[in-house]
Amino acid sequence: MASKVEPGKLEWRISVDNETTKRLVPKSGPSERIFLWLKGLIMKTWRIGADDPAKVVHCLKVGLALSLVCIFYYMRSLYDGVGGNAMWAIMTVVVVFESNVGATFSKCVNRVVATILAGSLGIAVHWVATKSGEAEIFVIGSSVFLFAFTATYSRFVPSFKSRFDYGAMIFILTFSLVSVGGYRVDKLVDMAQQRVSTIAVGTTICIIITIFICPIWSGTQLHRLVQCNFVKLADSLDGCVAEYFKKRDVSTNENEDETNLKVQGFKCVLNSKGIEEAMANLARWEPAHGSFNFRHPWQQYVKIGAAMCRCAYCLENLSICMNYETEVPDQVKKHFRETCMKLTAASSKILRELADILKNTRRSSKMDFLVFDMNSAVQELQETLKTIPIQTNKPEEEEEVPSDEGEDRTIPMSLHEVLPVATLVSLLIEIAARIQTTVEAVVVLANLADFKQDSKKKTEDNNTNQPPLSS
Repeated sequence: MASKVEPGKLEWRISVDNETTKRLVPKSGPSERIFLWLKGLIMKTWRIGADDPAKVVHCLKVGLALSLVCIFYYMRSLYDGVGGNAMWAIMTVVVVFESNVGATFSKCVNRVVATILAGSLGIAVHWVATKSGEAEIFVIGSSVFLFAFTATYSRFVPSFKSRFDYGAMIFILTFSLVSVGGYRVDKLVDMAQQRVSTIAVGTTICIIITIFICPIWSGTQLHRLVQCNFVKLADSLDGCVAEYFKKRDVSTNENEDETNLKVQGFKCVLNSKGIEEAMANLARWEPAHGSFNFRHPWQQYVKIGAAMCRCAYCLENLSICMNYETEVPDQVKKHFRETCMKLTAASSKILRELADILKNTRRSSKMDFLVFDMNSAVQELQETLKTIPIQTNKPEEEEEVPSDEGEDRTIPMSLHEVLPVATLVSLLIEIAARIQTTVEAVVVLANLADFKQDSKKKTEDNNTNQPPLSS
């Protein structure tokens, strides 16, 4: 209930024992609520920086770049040389500074080249327009329309858009400003020269800071991403098959969450396709760094990622097999368990070996033998599938076959019981074939990038008498 105590104010009370009322007091006032809100905001901001320190480093680098440009702007001797156009250096830092080297290089080069090209064409159009007499306005208008149409249309070309989309936008902006502004402003060449100089100063500061202060290389990130995806595929493959063939009476509640996380690792591979393409496009702009040359074959990583995605699609179907509503008898699983686990172990071993190749940037001395073992396991699994006894007659039509009690005999299985496991077997065989395609893609990368030969000797478990797989 509410009781009126003052004009315009209400006091809220509740009924308690002994027919009395108690006044409700707000738990916190406005100042306390503001304090709690600020505290939550600070804690949330702190967690963002603690989870990813690279974000904090990027913010510090942007602040440093802007500070240097502002110092440049307020130095009288430099200010007199460029005048008010020094503001373009600040704008350049704001729009081109990115968190990694490749993106910053891409925007800097696009901005400088587009500005010079658009400025030159704008001056040329302005000069032609001044010589055209009464057709001056028509020349400027038609040239702006023509170049704006061409530059905008080029942004729809996929190969051009992936590398020069930002440059096309800057070209349209600069050309329009120079053409229209040049029609009203004298000394157009001096203004364009000052503007290009200030943009060059801004881009130079951005490039120096992003390279020499805690650099984040897109190429290195792409290399590590592909390497980690190989490990995730191997863990997911092992987890799916082990989960399918695990015994019912074995309890695995202790590490169930960790196991499920590994089984779902193929989803990370499927979701990283767009990230790999973006990183590969940015890595092409980066200078040589670490073990990567300037002409490093970054696009081959995209092909490797596509090959891994094809493996991940099979793993997605394999994970669905784990959730079949049809219960598979233990005798059917027992018939395929050994050969399936053998093929899974051979396949995952190849995936981990591919991860080691990328990690060490060295060729593998035992890859041919691992592929040979995987193909042998595939053949063995196919033979197991062929030798399975399928029950074709109805149970009431079957004839009883006498047998000794101590003699082992193969129990016929119905097609309905075998079909779910046969689906699993076919997926494992298909995964092995797609892994071999992935191996070929990594071999191409090793040849293009000139990976060094692995100096380690083959381990003793490799059968040296077996011939390597002929490519």
